[in-house]
Amino acid sequence: MVLIGIKQNENNLKTAMKHLMKLVLSGLLLVGALAYAKADTPEKSTNPDDDGKGKIIGKIVDKESTSPMEFANIAVYTLTDSTLITGGITNENGEFEIADVAYGDYFLEANFIGFDKTNVNNIILDRGNRVYNIGAVSLSPSTVAIGAIDVVADRAAVEYKLDKKVVNVSQVISAVGGTAVDVLENTPSIQVDIEGNVSLRGSGNFTVLIDGRPSVLSGSDALRQIPSSAIENIEIITNPSAKYEPDGTAGIINLVMKKNSMNGLNGIVNASIGTGEKYRGDFMLNYRMEKLNLFFGADWRDEINNGEMKIRRETYYNDTTEFLNMDGDRNWIRGGHSFKAGTDWYLSNRSTLTFSGEVGVSERSNEGGGRTENFFIPAADHIYSISEETSVRKNDYYTLNMNFQQKFNDEGHRLEASAFYSNETGTDNETEGEILADADFIPSDDYLSRVSTFETEEEQDIRLKLDYTYPFSEDGRFEAGYQGRLESELEELEFRDFDQESGSWIINDEYSSATDFQRDIHAVYSTYSNKSGKLAYMAGLRGELTLREIQNSNATETSSLNRFDLFPTAHFSYQVNKTADLTASYSRRINRPSGRDLDPTPNYYNRYTIRFGNPDLKPEYTNSYEIGMLKRFGETRSYVSADLFRRVTNNKIDRTEERGDDGIFYLYTDNFDKDYATGVEFTGNLSYKEWLILNASVNVFNYKITGDLNGESIDQESTNWGGRMNTTFKFSPSSRFQVTAFFRGSSVSAQGETGAMFFTNFSYRQEFWNNKLAATVSFRDPFGTARFERTTYGDDFKSSFRMQREPRVVFLTLSYKINNFKEERRSNGGGDSGMDMGGGDF
Repeated sequence: MVLIGIKQNENNLKTAMKHLMKLVLSGLLLVGALAYAKADTPEKSTNPDDDGKGKIIGKIVDKESTSPMEFANIAVYTLTDSTLITGGITNENGEFEIADVAYGDYFLEANFIGFDKTNVNNIILDRGNRVYNIGAVSLSPSTVAIGAIDVVADRAAVEYKLDKKVVNVSQVISAVGGTAVDVLENTPSIQVDIEGNVSLRGSGNFTVLIDGRPSVLSGSDALRQIPSSAIENIEIITNPSAKYEPDGTAGIINLVMKKNSMNGLNGIVNASIGTGEKYRGDFMLNYRMEKLNLFFGADWRDEINNGEMKIRRETYYNDTTEFLNMDGDRNWIRGGHSFKAGTDWYLSNRSTLTFSGEVGVSERSNEGGGRTENFFIPAADHIYSISEETSVRKNDYYTLNMNFQQKFNDEGHRLEASAFYSNETGTDNETEGEILADADFIPSDDYLSRVSTFETEEEQDIRLKLDYTYPFSEDGRFEAGYQGRLESELEELEFRDFDQESGSWIINDEYSSATDFQRDIHAVYSTYSNKSGKLAYMAGLRGELTLREIQNSNATETSSLNRFDLFPTAHFSYQVNKTADLTASYSRRINRPSGRDLDPTPNYYNRYTIRFGNPDLKPEYTNSYEIGMLKRFGETRSYVSADLFRRVTNNKIDRTEERGDDGIFYLYTDNFDKDYATGVEFTGNLSYKEWLILNASVNVFNYKITGDLNGESIDQESTNWGGRMNTTFKFSPSSRFQVTAFFRGSSVSAQGETGAMFFTNFSYRQEFWNNKLAATVSFRDPFGTARFERTTYGDDFKSSFRMQREPRVVFLTLSYKINNFKEERRSNGGGDSGMDMGGGDF
């Protein structure tokens, strides 16, 4: 019945999406017609009363072909202070008309993507000259001649700034049609396993921000949902300043979303199809006027990711050993859709008010099953069975954002206030079953075990922020602010056993529960930055008051936390010369336990394994140190860098496994002593004659974990290393081929180790119609080497787990730009809130 319900929901969703796409296309045609009509409106009849306004007309043509350029962008600025007044776009004949322009002196800027901007100066409108005709203006392609090849300039795939690495998503063509996770597969300091779980320098404890604001989803879940086509760049911040929230011991991954800043209607549409029933689509529209900027977008995803799993476990009872072997399929079904919209209201030249919101559905299902063999040596019972597992999780969410920015001057003196609200409700329905079979794995009608859980949850999150920036000199800056977080979550879990005789489900109160989670965090911060000669520096301090309460229906007491923490930060940058820079930084971070880790209710995996949370878990605290060097070469984009890092984490949170007297394995989460990560990361970017770009990184670090488990030491140590390479061949300005490769070595944990992993991707991109249409073909994991392996052991057991993801997946993605679409980095949130002091901008 669960599977039938899933299939019906899929069919309903696909039917709804078809109707939605029809509405979207109709809307695009309507809006496009309105925009065209506005650009091609004929001149009105002369009004005998002078209203003090005139108009500017003209034509834009391609300088090389002399053909008219449709959808070229026109912007009109005042001659005195270069304030943007109005603008428009050209029609199919390359002509434009900008009416209702007040008398005055102006200059005009004409622009089209892939072409150099051209200015027309000394435009004067007055009573005697109410119509100003600039005539035909020619635009030249923005190309650089190299030998016999014309190459359009590209940004580096990874750029270095003082406190972060910036990944330019447009340069990672292997991620086209994918998600943020696919982009991060090729990013220095990042590791991604085959399930899409992301880690930053070996740690999964990082914070995900979107335009400097929190995501409704967290960690890897958030990164799996966001299409790469909606992202302008990704900021990797391993040592954030005190201005940022200190959550995530490894740092921050900030997604800076695309947003257009050009006048008129612009947009982009993307559609992807992949082998194995994988479909994705999204679009974004932007319409800017003199005082308003409107934007609207949507995305949709429906895909199946197939895989295989293998489990081996040995359990030791004095002179007897029990063996458990499980082999089967594991399929991940990912779906959902979202709609987002907003407006920027330009109250004045220095005041901007932004409203935005998003509503969406996130769907995640797992289907698995396979053969299970359970036997003993010396010989005893030999049990064969067929396991089956289904999980259907659905979350409905919406967010609301408000942001106000007041600039007091053009030197950076400003005040910014923002408010964020999110609401998420969801259900999670899981069923686990094991059917008795014969030696040939032919199932019977008898269940060895069958259970089901149904969980409902509701989460609310309120964020308030006030930031003040005062530049007291050309290089000096003082910042201060307040940030508040009010979080609440209510979960109810119903555990059910299947009664085979009656064919009904019976609620098991022992494993059922309700949990009420409340957490408030109030923080104040201040930073001071300045420059002395070639040395730039920033010092910051953040104080946080945390109030937390957890009430569980199966617990006799409320678990409470009330504490105040200080988080100091320091950043330094020294410009050795014009091509070399040194940096150093320090920050104190925190990793707060998740609701899942804190929930004491037993979580039944199968009849062999049960998991418990721990409401008394303490937060992890990490001291992070970094020293970096970057050397650039000539006028090219080639560079090499080296970063030494050391990370020490107290109250290390890790999961352990113990065998009970009943033979069942119990998983617990607890605090251990510490873990240490000390190493170096080398990164290089080689640009050779503009047709070859090679970006590679290698990291090597010593990892050590210390602590006690049941009175015995769990101290372990390993040397971990990994690397990646991204090579791009540019055959022409409109075609390129990219090869990416990733390797991650093995690593230890509290009770075992994870194995090494290696995989590659091939991608080819071809652009058409003056770069309006782009087609990208990606071939992922062509050699079928991407797999995850983990080994866990104790005094009386040893187990191994292996997961192989679906190899040789082919994706085709089409992207079409509507009018003169051009992405611009958003600067109203957190994307620009890092430090950029003099020589620190790499």
